[in-house]
Amino acid sequence: MPRSKRTWSRLRRAAVVGSATLTVVAAPSAALAADNLPPLKPLVQDLETDRKACATGAERPYVSESPRVTAVLYDPESDDQPAEGNFVQGEFEAWWTDADGAEQRRTHTSYPLDSGRAAYWQLPDDVPPNTVVSWRVRANDGEAVSAWSSEDGGSVCEFVVDDKNPEKPVVSSTDFPEGSRTARVGEYGTFTVDSPSDDVVKYRYSYIGSTYETASPEKPGGPVGIRFLPVEIGPETLSVQAIDHSGRISGTVDHRFYVTDGRGPVAHWNLADPAGTTSAAAETGPAARAGTGVTFGAEVPRGTDLKSTAGLDGTGHGFLSPGAAVTDTRRTFAVGGWVRPAATDAVRTVASQDADGAPGFTLGLRPGGDSAPVWSFRIGGAQVSGGTPETGEWAHVLGRYDAETGLATLYVNGHEVGTPQKATPAEAAGAFQIGRARGAAGYRDRWHGEVGDVRVYDRVVVPEEAAELGARTPELKGHWSLENADGGVSPELNGGAPLKLSDGATIRRNVDDGCGLDPDCTPATDYALVGDGDLTLDGTTGHAATDQPVVDTGDSFTIGVVVRLADTEPEHPMTVLSQGGEHADAFKVRYDPASHQWQLVVTGSDESGAKETVVGTAEAADGGQGRGRRLAVVYDDATDQIKLYVNGYTNAEATADFHGAWHSDGGLQVGRGQVDDGWGEYLRGSVDEVHAFSGALDESGILGLGFGT
Repeated sequence: MPRSKRTWSRLRRAAVVGSATLTVVAAPSAALAADNLPPLKPLVQDLETDRKACATGAERPYVSESPRVTAVLYDPESDDQPAEGNFVQGEFEAWWTDADGAEQRRTHTSYPLDSGRAAYWQLPDDVPPNTVVSWRVRANDGEAVSAWSSEDGGSVCEFVVDDKNPEKPVVSSTDFPEGSRTARVGEYGTFTVDSPSDDVVKYRYSYIGSTYETASPEKPGGPVGIRFLPVEIGPETLSVQAIDHSGRISGTVDHRFYVTDGRGPVAHWNLADPAGTTSAAAETGPAARAGTGVTFGAEVPRGTDLKSTAGLDGTGHGFLSPGAAVTDTRRTFAVGGWVRPAATDAVRTVASQDADGAPGFTLGLRPGGDSAPVWSFRIGGAQVSGGTPETGEWAHVLGRYDAETGLATLYVNGHEVGTPQKATPAEAAGAFQIGRARGAAGYRDRWHGEVGDVRVYDRVVVPEEAAELGARTPELKGHWSLENADGGVSPELNGGAPLKLSDGATIRRNVDDGCGLDPDCTPATDYALVGDGDLTLDGTTGHAATDQPVVDTGDSFTIGVVVRLADTEPEHPMTVLSQGGEHADAFKVRYDPASHQWQLVVTGSDESGAKETVVGTAEAADGGQGRGRRLAVVYDDATDQIKLYVNGYTNAEATADFHGAWHSDGGLQVGRGQVDDGWGEYLRGSVDEVHAFSGALDESGILGLGFGT
């Protein structure tokens, strides 16, 4: 029943108790009643069925159970009452025709709410399934009621309750049959998903370890095609569920198959041919004729399996070509190889394929004008650039065009760089080129430097494969266990350069305390950090050093050490490892007592006062207690990053971009660093297990450092 005006006044009074407007609404009057404006007719766009828009006919929503219907109601303001202070309630009505042909009708009046808020009705459980139910609503402010939402150009709302889950979908594939081993890394294939239920509007699917995705058929219950790109070898499962128009979900169907290794390249020249050869033999595909500006037998990047590479002199004779196309540039392909530029001052092409007076694509480098040069992959009007070519530095570059996505992508040293770009490649049916690109007036943009292991694929090279192609295995350059020193020299375990000990530096050996099983004996407590001995430094002059550099600080390197500080509050910064030149350290690892941090410090040049890049991790000083800290320094030239690890782990504060690496010629220093063109920051404490590698160890390798292996 509608509430009387007196009842509505009590409701308003209760709603505003404690506010300054209490006296305004406390007592109605005849004038107030006369001035009352009726509530507005609810609008169809303000009505929802289970959060689905009001609709009729073919657009009516399907719901999985008796729904909650809502309506936003408005009561316009009167002279004495703003709209937001007016109370209004909804009078709902729903009806349907039952199985016997009789009309069933249900009604509901909501609680009073402020104008502008949504009133709702949770319909009763006796709403029958698979039956069209209509509903409407009107607003009541206690004085007057609005028109029904279905009147005066409005509309009823309809819905149907669907109380049955759809049947499980059916999955099939000629590319990836159930239980097969035909799927291959880097090659797209299609699954067809269909449903026996005619009300399915989408399919929800996922693969092992992935998040859910959805695909919708053109018409309810119809099939969909799902494309899939395998990216790793091993068992795989496509799990699919059907979802009907009410949101009900079917059981899960699992389609299992096995992914095998990706196909090899369609063309592959390792360019390790004997000196004087006039063509490059192909591991796959046609041989490549070599111009007279090509010299075989050139150097290789360290840490790879390459035997030799080819040097191109940058002239019109410095090229290799099989004389024919090796890939269709309109379809998916990838091209890459190892390169070392001798010059970066002009556009230089590593690989291309001829089109009509232009290249269909180019992979190479481009000068940066006022900024550094960049690696570049250009195809179909798109250019992806990234990474920094450096004269005399090896890099693996790979460009990929994925016709499925239309994206061009660039990898440098196994890492994706730049931003993938949409490309629309044209046909390039001309010859494949190494070291030059086609122009309107002939070939141009010639490569100057070394090239090796050029490969062309007619499929997607996935990120893990790109990382493998661009990987360089770190090489152990030195391991000093610091167990002993003969004549002030501690040997490198594999016969390499020894560490020479200065005054104030001694090898401390574990001593047998002779306690055995004697319960009254007091055992020794000050053991070496690792193994039977370590290096003890006095903090004044004590240090150890090699005569020559141990790592090339201009390229990727890793150095690990175990260190324990003797003091709880060191009086000054203390360097545990460094290597530099005449005026500055290329890098040093130190403890800074002012910030209570282990720090990695790198410089951009061998100059006094050179700019420093510092990263660090907060740690308390040891104070001569415990087993010390396992520190590791990594410079990765592939990503231009430095990292400091403490006890096998790093973090964002201990990582930074660094583009200023330089080749230092000084020996490795243990226990001191350069300060103001002289030696300082002498370490007081113990050092053990120094490892040095060319190349950047990964995190699993870092975790293994410092244990005497």
